[in-house]
Amino acid sequence: MNRFPPIVPRRRVSGTERVQLAADLREQYEAGASIRALARSADLSYGCVHKLLTESGVSFRPSTRPQRSP
Repeated sequence: MNRFPPIVPRRRVSGTERVQLAADLREQYEAGASIRALARSADLSYGCVHKLLTESGVSFRPSTRPQRSP
């Protein structure tokens, strides 16, 4: 189910490729996919996917992971 183009590790994604990837990730996230699932499927880090989603203007859902106690 990998809909994303292969990304070469440590290669910058820029220009129209970045815009398209961010739009694809946003579509999947808004359809219910988690950031972690998107990161696995696109072979990107969690942080990279989070940044791309932020750039695309997505409204993030609240985390379902338990909060760490201080």
